[in-house]
Amino acid sequence: MRGYAKSDTGRVREINEDSFLCLPPLFVVADGMGGHVAGEVASNIAIGIIKKYVEQHRQFDSPAAMLEQAVGEANSEVYRLSKENSQYSGMGTTVTATYVDGKKMYWCHIGDSRIYLIRDDDMTQITPDHSLVGELVRNGSITAEEALSHPQRNILTRAVGAGETIMVASGMLDWLEGDQLLLCTDGLTNMLREKEILDIVRDNGEDANRIVEVLIKRANLAGGADNITAMLVQSADG
Repeated sequence: MRGYAKSDTGRVREINEDSFLCLPPLFVVADGMGGHVAGEVASNIAIGIIKKYVEQHRQFDSPAAMLEQAVGEANSEVYRLSKENSQYSGMGTTVTATYVDGKKMYWCHIGDSRIYLIRDDDMTQITPDHSLVGELVRNGSITAEEALSHPQRNILTRAVGAGETIMVASGMLDWLEGDQLLLCTDGLTNMLREKEILDIVRDNGEDANRIVEVLIKRANLAGGADNITAMLVQSADG
């Protein structure tokens, strides 16, 4: 198993508020929000706490429970800081995390960053979007295509740090030979259609580094309206 990740500020934002951790078997992306540098602080804190928690609790019988507890710890700290420091008021972050344990992949998620499973030339979104447009798509009010240009597409309905407690989405998948995972922030998916993303993966074979580099480059060419983070995890060294 191997992974490669890259984060880019994009062409519009001055600060990169995305953070990531690519440390097999743990992979995490986070997209911070808040005024000034608060978003950057929130995503960095969340990544650091999750990393530390997982390192200290690998003995958990359930990797899924371990991830949920780790994200809960991150939420508590981000929320505490947002209440105790005026410059961090209202800060929060998305968190999308996976932990690969043998032939199983466990995931935990809150916000609108995403995990895609790429298997047999198909790409499937695993995580739900905790956003206003995500809810509208799920209830049939708008289409996925309409969501891409919706004026309220950046409004989250759940985020780490938004309250004392959080409700995460989580799950488990079989991790098969040849499988790939794409973890990314919405700076990628708001710029590129899913077909474009899959075509880039297909066109660049098993070269994870090149795939991620091309994804970032293409998102910037499409406008780079937000910070862009992409991480590709492969089940075998290829």
